[in-house]
Amino acid sequence: MFKIGIIGCGKIAQVRHIPEYADHTQAELAGYYDLNTERAKELADRYGGTVYSSYEELLADPSIDAVSVCVANNAHAKITIEALHAGKHVLCEKPMAMDLASCEAMVAAAKETGKYLMIGHNQRLAKAHARARQLVAEGVIGDIVTFKSNFAHGGPETWSVDPGKNVWFFDKQKASLGAMADLGIHKTDLIQFLTGVRVAEVMAFLGTLDKRDASGSLIGVDDNAICIYRMENGIMGTMTASWTCYGDEDNSTILYGTKGVMKIYCDKDHSIVLEMRNGERIYYDIDQIQTNDNQTKSGVIDMFMDCLVNDRAPEISGEEALSAMKAVFAAVESAKTGKSVKVS
Repeated sequence: MFKIGIIGCGKIAQVRHIPEYADHTQAELAGYYDLNTERAKELADRYGGTVYSSYEELLADPSIDAVSVCVANNAHAKITIEALHAGKHVLCEKPMAMDLASCEAMVAAAKETGKYLMIGHNQRLAKAHARARQLVAEGVIGDIVTFKSNFAHGGPETWSVDPGKNVWFFDKQKASLGAMADLGIHKTDLIQFLTGVRVAEVMAFLGTLDKRDASGSLIGVDDNAICIYRMENGIMGTMTASWTCYGDEDNSTILYGTKGVMKIYCDKDHSIVLEMRNGERIYYDIDQIQTNDNQTKSGVIDMFMDCLVNDRAPEISGEEALSAMKAVFAAVESAKTGKSVKVS
């Protein structure tokens, strides 16, 4: 049995981390910390465990084996690094951190301490995405030539325990980036996962086009990000992240290959559709992608617990996530300079 501490008891912790730990036979929810102490107490009353007066106090408890870091983006790196040095395994929410140096410091801390660091990139755990990767590896659609991946919904206003137009997602000091860090990092990691290669160069637009706060002013972070990615093997494609999709949520990816086209989560009735060059159509009915309004089990907690139980490094390690963050930061630089930027 592994004792788990929750640092940050907001919506992502309440909807995903905590109930999924509670559902796991090898996890014991043992500790909670939140800036809102009453919120932490309510969760402790419901699931059991101790409320701590600070995250430092929680990390100082030798009985805690691992922690989920579910705080605002600007605190990810500091708390994660301190947790690793306190001897805890860490599952940190995405995005890793607000700058490349902090991301690299997190990876270095994991290596130095020998503790596991996993980042919550759940897109690659969706069943259709996992099957799509297998089909790509088997060469079903031939060599990928281009791709298109979208993640668009109406914004994060309801994705908070304090919902409304002044959510922390819109605060540049706490979030750093908007749609790119919230949604774009997911699809960047996914494209690398599906293709098996990393982003090599980026041309990007990041802007605030429509989203406004409670005062009526445009929010301080991007509400749209449109990126052209050139991968290490030369294939190219687009990645679009948007908080201004006021219709049905779009979480689709299309891979264009030399033998056919693979459409993933594009069709409401079929999770994968293959449109082959010879005219054949093949359908895979695997699952439906989760949405903000229809949450399903993410698989992230199960993977993290599997690492702990079997003493096995996580597939979505800090080092793996770092490669996607490098592409995100390259996109930010490209948007600022108006030039394509090579990923370091």
